[in-house]
Amino acid sequence: MRKFTQLLIVAAAMIATPAFAEMKVAVLNYQMALLESDAAKKYAVDAEKKFGPQLTKLKALEASAKGIQDRLVSGGDKMQQGERERLELDFKQKARDFQFQSKELNEAKAAADRDMLQQLKPKLDGAVEAVIKQGSFDLVLERGAVVDVKPQYDITRQVIERMNQAK
Repeated sequence: MRKFTQLLIVAAAMIATPAFAEMKVAVLNYQMALLESDAAKKYAVDAEKKFGPQLTKLKALEASAKGIQDRLVSGGDKMQQGERERLELDFKQKARDFQFQSKELNEAKAAADRDMLQQLKPKLDGAVEAVIKQGSFDLVLERGAVVDVKPQYDITRQVIERMNQAK
């Protein structure tokens, strides 16, 4: 609601003041500019290679636990007490392993994502600054704060191209 109020104030000021009529305004989807860059796409492929084997193990563990659970549900009442207890214990152990490995994978992926963002943010900021300077924009709004925008006012593609050029 606060962003909406700020947006209304800016819009009202733009309409009321003749100086705003001469302003060059642009819109930027900062997140899209980051994620659509070549560097971010390369990171996604590298992360898939790096974390893929762990994810595969996690899925196998989940499938194994699900299989045990299905056996317990479908035939648990027909099993001998000892076998049912063994399966229940095995299921609990697999569930604990799944939670532990899932947490480890999520933490490792989050750390890698933070490192990638830390490396790419200066490049993105430089590309944004260059596009703003080149286009002589007076005001650049985040795409999320704008209800609708004509494509000619969206500088996201220009920022992505600039970022890709700055290897």
